[in-house]
Amino acid sequence: MKSKEAVKLLGFWASPSCFRVEWALRLKGVEYEYIEEDIFNKSPMLLELNPIHKKVPVLIHGEKVILDSLVILEYIDETWKQFPILPRDPCDRAMVRFWAKFAEEKLLENAWMAMCTQGDEKEKEMYLKEAVESLEKIEQELIKGKSKFFGGESIGYLDIAIGFVSYWLPVWEEVGSMTIADPTRFPATAGWTENFRSHPAVKDKLPLRDKIVVYFQWRSKEIGAQIASARKG
Repeated sequence: MKSKEAVKLLGFWASPSCFRVEWALRLKGVEYEYIEEDIFNKSPMLLELNPIHKKVPVLIHGEKVILDSLVILEYIDETWKQFPILPRDPCDRAMVRFWAKFAEEKLLENAWMAMCTQGDEKEKEMYLKEAVESLEKIEQELIKGKSKFFGGESIGYLDIAIGFVSYWLPVWEEVGSMTIADPTRFPATAGWTENFRSHPAVKDKLPLRDKIVVYFQWRSKEIGAQIASARKG
């Protein structure tokens, strides 16, 4: 049964975590109101709805507030039953949750740090090595599945969770002058990237590449300067 309560999403235009939520809502055919948040000058609404982490995305469904993009994906799947994205089998569900967390903590965070680290090539190489090794494990999961997506022939929870690999990771590689997802080394990931980005729920819901390149060039310098300052301190 479809919920009739209004759906709103607080997000940020460059955040892959926010796009995860939008992709899931679009896949399900859920109408929603998008509210752009200035993460550098956070609104009273955001601070009230997410007082712990003060971050986007925030999903508002009627009077309910759901936080954290991966948690929001599960909520969306359980609330709107059409086009299920989580596997029905409990073991399979546990495994996609594991890999989503793995990608977040090992690939995304290390790729981000590799991009932002400045002036310390040894440290940058450490983060880069961790990111590449993490992607190798994800590549093996794709090879094992022998299908277009992680969940088979249709897009699922893990594809959406790892969606940043298809669009944001190449930008971070460009900004950080580094290579992580070498298509000759990771052909399954390259094929998955093409399939994912061409999916109807995704292809028209991506930020302008030139715009996010400029944003992450600026942001990486800001974070890099903070890291360097903390190292000196």
